[in-house]
Amino acid sequence: MTVTGEEAIRRTAPAVVARGVRKVYGDGDAAVHALRGVDVGFATGAFTAIMGPSGSGKSTLMHCLAGLDTVTEGEVRIGDVEITRLNDKQLTLLRRDRVGFIFQAFNLLPTLTAEQNIRLPLDIAGRQADQDLFDRVIHTVGLGERLQHRPSELSGGQQQRVAVARALISKPQVIFADEPTGNLDSRSGAEVLSFLRSSVRELGQTIVMVTHDPVAASYADRVVFLRDGLLVTELTQPSPQSVLDTLMKLEA
Repeated sequence: MTVTGEEAIRRTAPAVVARGVRKVYGDGDAAVHALRGVDVGFATGAFTAIMGPSGSGKSTLMHCLAGLDTVTEGEVRIGDVEITRLNDKQLTLLRRDRVGFIFQAFNLLPTLTAEQNIRLPLDIAGRQADQDLFDRVIHTVGLGERLQHRPSELSGGQQQRVAVARALISKPQVIFADEPTGNLDSRSGAEVLSFLRSSVRELGQTIVMVTHDPVAASYADRVVFLRDGLLVTELTQPSPQSVLDTLMKLEA
């Protein structure tokens, strides 16, 4: 198959880039410097984890990357859009059209079925689901027999899989996952992480995940580590042990 120049650029250009990102809460003696000048890029079609000791700035970084929080200084780009220049309405539209979210709390509507919850972002945007993609997503996350069940009729792992499918269905440029297995037992967590991994391999999805769990991070292609608001090191092809060893060095 011949790859055009434009397609090659799309494949290789980072999905998300932060340049010189600083985030300060408060001012004067009470100022908290959560991010101190972070430069990092996240590859398109890859699964990247963000880790670090408590208070390192990992959740703040993800919120700034996703446009959920503003930066004090620096710039963030999602694709070709510098989101740090957008107003609130433009940010809302960008998050709706280009970004998917998976949180520790599943955030499902209890009165809707699994299928209705999955389709909800498209319904809100007034868009029709791509049926082929819908079928592939449902197959990828293994929900084919549970689509008509409400959240109360699903296990925690199944509810999070619904949340994963909901994030995937709108074909976002990037999915941000904040401790997506934090409320799950180890077996359900492993299932959800496997589905995230499959969405990268089979659907070409880009995922940026914040986690404190070395096992969860080992599902990623790459792990970047923060300490005291700075990017300090990274691992590729991580294992649970290599991630744990790195975290222990950072916390020493």
